[in-house]
Amino acid sequence: MNLNNVLAAIFIGLALTLTRGQENLEAQDASTILDLEEVIVTATRTERQLSSLPLPVTLISKKQLQKTGVIRLDEILNEQTGIITVADESGFEGIQMQGIASDYILILIDGVPLVGRSSGNFDLSRLTVGNIKQIEVVKGPSSSLYGSEALGGVVNIITETPKDSSLAGEVSYRLASFNTHDANINIKQKKNQFGYSLFANTLASDGYDLRPDVEGQTVNPFNNYTLNGQVVYDFDESLKLFSSARYYYQNQDAVLAVDEEVFEGSSDINEFNAHLRADHYASKKLNFQYEFYYTKYKASELLESPISEDVFSQSEFDQDLLRPEIRASYTIKPNHVITTGLGYNHENLDRTFFDEQITFNSQYVYAQYDFYPFEKLNVILGARFDNHSEYQSQFSPKFSANYSLSSAISVKGSVGYGFKAPDFRQLYFDFTNSAVGYTVLGYNVAVEKIQELDAQGQLSDILFTPSALEEPLKPESSVGYNFGLAYNRGKLKTELNFFRNDFENLIDTRIIARKTNGQNVFSYTNFSKIYTTGLEVNTQYKIDERLTFSGGYQLLFAKDKEQKEALEEGTVFARDPQTLQTIALDNSDYFGLVNRSRHTANFKIFYDVPNWKANINLRINYRSKYGLFDSNGNGILDDFDTSFVDGYALTNIALNKTFYNNYTVQLGANNLFDYTDNENIPSLAGIQAFVKLNIQF
Repeated sequence: MNLNNVLAAIFIGLALTLTRGQENLEAQDASTILDLEEVIVTATRTERQLSSLPLPVTLISKKQLQKTGVIRLDEILNEQTGIITVADESGFEGIQMQGIASDYILILIDGVPLVGRSSGNFDLSRLTVGNIKQIEVVKGPSSSLYGSEALGGVVNIITETPKDSSLAGEVSYRLASFNTHDANINIKQKKNQFGYSLFANTLASDGYDLRPDVEGQTVNPFNNYTLNGQVVYDFDESLKLFSSARYYYQNQDAVLAVDEEVFEGSSDINEFNAHLRADHYASKKLNFQYEFYYTKYKASELLESPISEDVFSQSEFDQDLLRPEIRASYTIKPNHVITTGLGYNHENLDRTFFDEQITFNSQYVYAQYDFYPFEKLNVILGARFDNHSEYQSQFSPKFSANYSLSSAISVKGSVGYGFKAPDFRQLYFDFTNSAVGYTVLGYNVAVEKIQELDAQGQLSDILFTPSALEEPLKPESSVGYNFGLAYNRGKLKTELNFFRNDFENLIDTRIIARKTNGQNVFSYTNFSKIYTTGLEVNTQYKIDERLTFSGGYQLLFAKDKEQKEALEEGTVFARDPQTLQTIALDNSDYFGLVNRSRHTANFKIFYDVPNWKANINLRINYRSKYGLFDSNGNGILDDFDTSFVDGYALTNIALNKTFYNNYTVQLGANNLFDYTDNENIPSLAGIQAFVKLNIQF
């Protein structure tokens, strides 16, 4: 048995025997007892104590970010229960939560959305953690508050705001493997009514190469920069102004070898966000928020021959979003709060493979009632209505409840509807692979483009009638259920959550025509029905003020309902590699959806030595085997497929020592045992040692 299998058995055993929970809020107004370390706003759009929420929520504090030594958002999310980053078929990485893919997870910064996705995935490594106050993760459908893209959950990054009257700040520098340099400077001050902050980060690396026999590197050299500034002004106790601007830039080398010819170039990303919000406290019971937000994401890539200067590929991606919103919160009486909001989205996308710039417009309104019908029961009722220019209107309700069985035990549950609108790519894409010859068309342009290809004599067969594409492409939808128990007494915190998400009208590609070159023409359609279900266990056991153990485990089943029906009917076959005979498969042979692991787990130890002003932590993350694709061509991922990636465990360690109160030195290593899989997991670079100096002033 290898090291990874031993670690996996240990971690799963610990995670199943230890469980973690939340403190119970019992018949008190949450706003009057808020623990500043555990206040969360994403789940309800109002300040609530984490332990009182009737939803599965993860809170990652600044203290945890500093101790672990992570520098990008994807690194810390990978250490949370039920959350991993995975690569899709195109190689782009995104977050997966409760088995739900990145396309359906909304990414926010200070409560407003970020744009710019590759094949539906949002690149979390774009976000540095240097100025983050906390990260809030809400699992399950959240469309009742956030609309499309929140079908599977929300990740909200809360940045630090100036509070202290004296000038404060910090500078840090981190040197890591692969000649990786990360540097931060953070300055903030609030004097009387006026406050400001300025944050800057730079990250540069030589990249790494897991396959020296192949031209180019696995990850090419890159450098990026983040600038973030905030200005706050308190006119008086009833009116406060918040403004923020963020700019991100990245440049990365690009190399591609095709038929012994090497093409070189670079890719560039420019991102800008501007956020303005006024908080108006009209009375003790009524407050308003007036918000204006604009964001722009632009990416470009060029690959050309350095000898002939022939261009192999050139692409542009330019997206922007404008969103004003008004929110109101009214306290009817203690523990009875109504929150309402309305807003407007105006979104543009101009990119290569689109005939013209595409514009989406939508209007939305939502309402939520957070109340205690009696002393031990908290209920949240919410709903949102979205009206969109390109798809049918959506109504998204949600119900959540938390019941206190005792001072230590609470029961919580929620059920909600989520949706995701068809994106620009699924509606307007017009792409032909020049090397292979296949074509992918968006749903709204498919009929017109097929007619053009047919008139040019490029088609041998058309597999649909025009009337089949007359109805608009439907939004993808899901009903999500979460039910759990929480225990908190003394040194032990425990939480157990059962979840299920049923998806309908999932959008996927289908063949709509065949070309004379033997390749296919694909478009998008609604047809898939899938589900993800399982359980999550989280644990924290605090032996004393110095030593804390925590662990988490997720059991996941993610399957296609139509494939299960086909298996039950005995119409799916595979060849047994031992007998070489073709056999009918049943549900026991069905592994599930690609890129989903049945088991994931984490185990963490944090140890503080106050007398030495030092601390050390060890974090281990395990992922069981998963399949990449259907290798035997029968349409499902079954136990006879050969595309499975073996399970593995990654170990991270960090040691912090503070000198003279303001100087902290950090030593650490990620992927301590140097695990790599150059064929299947190019994002694992091997062991990454680092040293960091942080100076506070």
